[in-house]
Amino acid sequence: MLESVARVGSLTGAPWIYVVVALSVLLDVFLPVLPSGVLVVTAATAAAAGSGAATGRVPGDVPDILALILCAATASVLGDLVAYRLAWRGGERLDRAIARSRRLSSAQERLGAALSRGGGVLVLIARFAPAGRSVVSFSAGATHRRVREFLPWSALAGLTWAAYSVALGYFGTRWLGAAWLATGVSVAALFAAGAAAAYLMRRAPAGSEAS
Repeated sequence: MLESVARVGSLTGAPWIYVVVALSVLLDVFLPVLPSGVLVVTAATAAAAGSGAATGRVPGDVPDILALILCAATASVLGDLVAYRLAWRGGERLDRAIARSRRLSSAQERLGAALSRGGGVLVLIARFAPAGRSVVSFSAGATHRRVREFLPWSALAGLTWAAYSVALGYFGTRWLGAAWLATGVSVAALFAAGAAAAYLMRRAPAGSEAS
């Protein structure tokens, strides 16, 4: 079993793993059911196991881990911008769709208040919530928020989410040793963060997200 994990870990050095991660993260703004977070965690876990992190040796894959973070963060921002631009050009049809959804309407109101006051903590929190990234990105475009208001928070959210997901898989393997156990615990922690973010989005009153 350990040999199998090591072989999987060695595959993280192949270019295709970054392509798969990038596509998954890029597309899950449109298809939130894609398990992009789970994929990032698993890739980080495999990288740590393959480098010998679980055995206490000095890891030799730090560039790969950094590349994984940058890959996931960049894809996250690009996906946000694509959704933002599509919603910007969506016109009346998208406005009607948002108006029919209480969730989208509420998010649109909160996001507008947050960004207009120079803050965007909601964007950061939403990146961890299930489908939160989609709601925020489309709402920002539909309300024609300026890109300079949205983009910095999207970049911060993407980088924070990517670093958190990779750290879960990598350090989970270092601390727990067994890759299968580290993956299970790390994925559970990822879902816990998502549940907490969803709770905060529901509880935050409109207009209070800015700082």
